[in-house]
Amino acid sequence: MTDREILMKKLSSYQFLIHDLRLYLDTHPNDEDTLNKIKEITDKYAPLREKYEKSYGPLTVNENNTNRWSWIKAPWPWENEEDK
Repeated sequence: MTDREILMKKLSSYQFLIHDLRLYLDTHPNDEDTLNKIKEITDKYAPLREKYEKSYGPLTVNENNTNRWSWIKAPWPWENEEDK
């Protein structure tokens, strides 16, 4: 597994956890522990996302970027080095 894949796996895990905790808050809106956990995970997620975007480009097309097409310059998922 490449560094890029490892980083993406971590980012995906954090995104899933944040989303899941927010869904939990739909039924438990006053749960302070969950709110604190979301902040904790978000604080871990932010530097990883910044690292990924600095190394590999934006994660989504909506990111603030001077070149709106730069997100497509990276290899597509099916363009793996192992496949060449």
